[in-house]
Amino acid sequence: MVTNKQKIIRRLKILEGQVRGLQKMIEKDTYCIDVITQTSAIKQGLSNVENTLMESHLGHCLVNQIKSGQTDKATKEILKVYQLKRK
Repeated sequence: MVTNKQKIIRRLKILEGQVRGLQKMIEKDTYCIDVITQTSAIKQGLSNVENTLMESHLGHCLVNQIKSGQTDKATKEILKVYQLKRK
């Protein structure tokens, strides 16, 4: 998880810079398609962060819950995450 944590923090810092850049693009009346291209990149970056967190959670936290007999809790979490991803 430490390497995942470092990867996630690094990616979030990049996204933070992209969002600031997006704000500047709007302030400078940048061509709309260029702004939309940047927003799309930011959404993809957030999706990648989300996927990394999901993989870690499924591969570690939920496995431990199941091993310790907390299958109902694990099932509810899987369903909750599934519903969130569908939005």
